[in-house]
Amino acid sequence: MSIIHKQFFSVLPGCKTALGIAFLAALLFGCAVGPNYEAPPVSTPVQWNSGMSGGETNAPVDLGQWWKNFNDTNLDSFIATAIQSNLTLRIAEAHVREARAQKGIVSASLWPWLGGSGSYSKNRYSAHAYPPLAGFGISPAYSLYDANLDATWELDVFGGTRRAVESASAQIGAAEYDQTNVLISVLAEVARDYISARAYQQRLIIVQENIQDQQQVVDLTSNLYESGLGNDLAVEQAQATLSSTEAEVPTLQTGFDQSVYSLSILLGQEPEALAGEMAGIKDIPLTPPVVPVGLPSDLLQRRPDVQKAERQLAAATAQIGVARADLFPKFSLTGLAGFQSTSGNNWFDYVNRYWEAGPTVQWEIFQAGSIVANIHVQNARQEEALDQYQQTVLVALEEVENALTAYAREQVRRESLKRSVAANQEAFDLARQLYKSGLADFLNVLNSETSLYQSQDDLVQSDQTVSLDLVQLYKALGGGWENENDLSLQQGGKKL
Repeated sequence: MSIIHKQFFSVLPGCKTALGIAFLAALLFGCAVGPNYEAPPVSTPVQWNSGMSGGETNAPVDLGQWWKNFNDTNLDSFIATAIQSNLTLRIAEAHVREARAQKGIVSASLWPWLGGSGSYSKNRYSAHAYPPLAGFGISPAYSLYDANLDATWELDVFGGTRRAVESASAQIGAAEYDQTNVLISVLAEVARDYISARAYQQRLIIVQENIQDQQQVVDLTSNLYESGLGNDLAVEQAQATLSSTEAEVPTLQTGFDQSVYSLSILLGQEPEALAGEMAGIKDIPLTPPVVPVGLPSDLLQRRPDVQKAERQLAAATAQIGVARADLFPKFSLTGLAGFQSTSGNNWFDYVNRYWEAGPTVQWEIFQAGSIVANIHVQNARQEEALDQYQQTVLVALEEVENALTAYAREQVRRESLKRSVAANQEAFDLARQLYKSGLADFLNVLNSETSLYQSQDDLVQSDQTVSLDLVQLYKALGGGWENENDLSLQQGGKKL
């Protein structure tokens, strides 16, 4: 810009006319103060660190409708309803509309401003101030009619307004990515609550089955005691175990109800709205045998929180230019035209016209350092946004690694629990038969019974954990990022 200044003043030395100012504006209008934004480079690992022993592969990942991998029609239906009706998603949609409208407000500063006004006033001048008028017998009281149009156009010579528009555009992108991030979170929460509800149902089934088995043990010990072949200690121990298992039922029922209530809220409905639909017993949704996860380098393009942070960095960078523009003068073209009369009868006669037009320059010469301080503020905010972006990338990588590790290792644990359930079932059946035949102590029956119930409950919870870990993995990978056309169809034609 300094070269442009020198070239201009060498051609038009000392120019002070409106033509000179307009020419200066034409020369400088393409300039914009402040740094030009470039997305920061980010290094990512070549491969995931996790051993990926749970069926994961580095194959390209398609996460547009990841929930369909669970092959559960109820879950598919709930997801579709949540996309249409979730209130948190609607709030995020409103934030996008707000950001777009805010850009319209900022962009309007690039254009001329035109206004109009009309007024009537009753006035009186002082005879002492204007004695000649009084000497001619002119009344000191008069009416004044005025109507005018005025226009102002602030030329964006140094690009401060264009930087503000650039920042507003980046904020739109940030709002859109935040909306996508909300969508991903909502879909994951729907899946979590649905899986948890089904898990509580399965645990209740196991409790009821164990209650029946334990009731048979109580009956067996009672019959043996009445026949003189047992003792009352065995009866009391069997009854205590039964009562302890029965005490688990209310807790599990509460967990199921709360999961259903939470699921209903996610669908934008009243808490009890899904009670009837969820009453039917279904298994916990199973995980697919193979889960493609892609490469770490792909993650930055899928994670909306990463792209939101990048857009916020772009907005913060543009704000530096907005602040720096205040160091320079502001050039405006102004105009005023109207009619003025002391009588309403000839108000708009040609002779009552008036107008003025010309350029203006305004330069904040002394502001006690506030402009420079504001530049320092915007520089600090940009540095903060850059650090936040880098932190978001690291957190994204961490979340995927954690999800991969948890998903794979829980499947190993689940296989062990399957073997444990099978062994405990055989031990319980054998102990009960030996006790019934008088060949084993009742304590063996009691211990094997408790171990069987605990291993069965642990296995169901492991099934739940594996499915929840997979949901977390899909979320960490940025799953649920619909393309615009698919999402518009899901919304019934309503574009988010």
